Amino acid sequence: MTVPAVRLTALALRDFRNFPRLDLTLPDEGMVVVGENGHGKTNLLEAIYYLQLLRSVRGARDVDLVRFGAAGFHLDGAIANGRTISVGFERQSRRKRVTVDGASVARLSDGIGTLPSVMFSPADVDLVGGAPVARRRYLDILLALASRPYLAALQTYRGALVRRNAALRDAARTGRADARVSVWDTPLAQAGGVLWRQRRAWVAAVADRYAALCAEIGESGLGALRYATSLDGGSDPEAAIAAALEARRALDVRRGMTQAGPHRDDLTLTLDGRDLRTFGSAGQQRSAAIALRMLEWETLRDACGAAPLLLLDDPFAELDARRAARILALLSGAGIGQTVLTVPRETDIPREFTRLARTRVEAGTMRCWEAA
Repeated sequence: MTVPAVRLTALALRDFRNFPRLDLTLPDEGMVVVGENGHGKTNLLEAIYYLQLLRSVRGARDVDLVRFGAAGFHLDGAIANGRTISVGFERQSRRKRVTVDGASVARLSDGIGTLPSVMFSPADVDLVGGAPVARRRYLDILLALASRPYLAALQTYRGALVRRNAALRDAARTGRADARVSVWDTPLAQAGGVLWRQRRAWVAAVADRYAALCAEIGESGLGALRYATSLDGGSDPEAAIAAALEARRALDVRRGMTQAGPHRDDLTLTLDGRDLRTFGSAGQQRSAAIALRMLEWETLRDACGAAPLLLLDDPFAELDARRAARILALLSGAGIGQTVLTVPRETDIPREFTRLARTRVEAGTMRCWEAA
């Protein structure tokens, strides 16, 4: 499949993480950023990804992204298709302002996905070996970026969940589980049904591709992907969620939180039927994580009709040579477009990316381009 590629042409940072000021013009193919750990390589990729998600890919609060001593941060990005996006955050007021194509967006959700990108990192192993919340976050981000209905349902669901949990805690104090709790069951069930359906549909659509990716990376066993849920949704997940909320309301009051719904579901990854979270080796978990990121890249490519920007945060550092070689071949054959790769040393640049221009980062300062 040949599709155009998303290309970030210019990036400007002000007081973001350890960067006091940075203005970059990016080559069409991308670049390699070389620098020791702790000098800003990952911060740069985080800034680029922020222009897609409008929040930190590492889960940090906006206030923690502001350079020490600064009043706020500002990000600007220019895309080859003529689009622009900028984000400003003020520390004191905690106010965030997003501008897309020169116009302020009324809702942050209107700016999400403006710069399609996917980030690979050694920390991705937590997608496989970590707690279920990491896999739910993966699903929610991927599907929210690929589907506006999913994004809208996710926002509604999270808002209703916060309010229902607050009502549950109040009910636990007063001893009355009244309409202040049950009033949130309907919006939870309606929005939750959308999440449940789209998650199940996506997993069913990519399950065979996931198995193929695991094999291409070099795993000898059969990789499998399954959506794990306690709900028997059938053709009416809304009714199933509503019934579960009603049945567990007394327990929810005692515990002060909602126990049923998509926010409790998981993504199960197995190799020859064995759960990778519990029984997978470090190498097998990393292979599965790479396969998940490849599925994310392919899903966004199909949704937006262009190859997403590829952000590689030294992703081959902890891989054995065999897996690294297969993954590099997989990436090269995927028709990837613009790539930003970070490595601690020039000798760490895989030969597949030696064509890219290079720059160095040191203590939040970047040097001029060097010829590859």
